[in-house]
Amino acid sequence: MIRAANLSALPNIRHAFFTRDGGVSDGLYASLNGGVGSNDNPVHVAENRTRMAKALGVAPERLLSVYQIHSPDVVVVDAPWQQADRPRADAMVTRVPNIAIGIGTADCGPVLFADNEARVIGAAHAGWRGALGGVLEATIAAMEQLGASRKNIVAAAGPMISQKNYEVGPDLEERFIAVDRGNARFFAPGKPGRSMFDLPGYVTARLRQAGVGQVEDIGLCTYADPARFYSYRRTTHRAEPDYGRHINAIALTD
Repeated sequence: MIRAANLSALPNIRHAFFTRDGGVSDGLYASLNGGVGSNDNPVHVAENRTRMAKALGVAPERLLSVYQIHSPDVVVVDAPWQQADRPRADAMVTRVPNIAIGIGTADCGPVLFADNEARVIGAAHAGWRGALGGVLEATIAAMEQLGASRKNIVAAAGPMISQKNYEVGPDLEERFIAVDRGNARFFAPGKPGRSMFDLPGYVTARLRQAGVGQVEDIGLCTYADPARFYSYRRTTHRAEPDYGRHINAIALTD
């Protein structure tokens, strides 16, 4: 697992950006696949998630994830739910101790949040759609509703696809620039008619613009490191039938 320095410095907070190492899945999913939506053996996924929960110091049934839909929607977590009943959203916030809230990724940006003074945490799934649509700001606002202060929030952006591996078409660049002409700085020239999008740069810029107290970018690329990370885009380029999902999670301790 990978940890952010800024979150690791906080007492009473446990977190992890899990890599693909340390699980029981095999083949395309080797080895720590936490994706309940993948076609992996459900028994293997359950065991992998149990191992993650143990690493976070929570019971397996208290490692929660949502049904992600690339939205700005945030769920306030008051109690555990069954995986079959997980809500459709892309972020979670809670002030309940010993519940780990986890986001699944395989190139998109996982962002973990904590206000240690208010004892409020959050987790957001920030692909380009969610980030552009305001999922990060919505997560911060939901944390504030639970008593957090954005100047006290510490945020860490985990492993995601880097700019040099994220080729996009002109329609995506035009969409971002239509929202804010300043977004042009997140696109670099690629092949003729194509651009390279800086998702980590965009995510961290949105966090800083929102007034978050501390922002850290782990700076690791999921596409470029197949030994440690799953990648939807790499799977697509290799014409593989499926891919594993990372869990990126945070929990409050008592």
